[in-house]
Amino acid sequence: MLEFALILLAGILAGTLGGMLGIGGGIIIFPVLRFGLGLPPALAAGTCIVAVFFTTLGGSYRHYKLGHINIRSILPLIIAGAVSTVIFSLGFLYLTSRERWIDLGVGMVFAFISARMILEGLPWQRKEKLRDIYTDAIHGSWWKKVILGGAAGILPGLMGIGTGAILVPAFTFLFNTSVKVAMGSSLACFAANAFCSSLLKVSQDYVVLETAVPICLGTLIGSNIGARLNKQFPSTALKLIFGIVFTYVSLKFILSYFGVTV
Repeated sequence: MLEFALILLAGILAGTLGGMLGIGGGIIIFPVLRFGLGLPPALAAGTCIVAVFFTTLGGSYRHYKLGHINIRSILPLIIAGAVSTVIFSLGFLYLTSRERWIDLGVGMVFAFISARMILEGLPWQRKEKLRDIYTDAIHGSWWKKVILGGAAGILPGLMGIGTGAILVPAFTFLFNTSVKVAMGSSLACFAANAFCSSLLKVSQDYVVLETAVPICLGTLIGSNIGARLNKQFPSTALKLIFGIVFTYVSLKFILSYFGVTV
């Protein structure tokens, strides 16, 4: 019972931070599972993607109700992402026999996300230009969406982590989309990817369900708390602080590949 409560608390913390920073929960949940609970890389990856699915599902629903998601416009992304996730989930089985590679890959992705958070948190960072016309759709050619969707399915399938840090700027700059629509569309695409990856990770027996359940409950609770707290704290300062913290986390993953503990 005590362990359940601790895992639930960790999920609430992860969800709260994710809601405050406007990021997916994987960057927080994965280190908790890997280093806090001591799960091996493969089990941490499988359990993480299940927890993140529920987080992104809740976030997608909120954005859909706010009018930030147009399903028809992102359908090519969702389909391509789902197919890509299934294919690379098969590659995940190859990595399970080389688990240190998962640590290295996750560390490199987290380093990229941390660098982006630090840049966005700098006080002189240029503010986003407002779009002239509001639209909830992702406009652009279907083949560009298929390519982006396929690329977005690689990390969920291969390492059990999300691609929000890639999809959001891609939607914003490549498809000239407002940030809110980019975030909502990113969550919807990743929810589909995470669902496919979760099913396969469960079937591959790389999900610790007794850990995933309280983590999922915690992130659902925490994401709502974080969304409310987000309005009370300057997001740029938070991103700068946690970007520095996650730089350390990414370094911890990378050094784990070399057998070094920090």
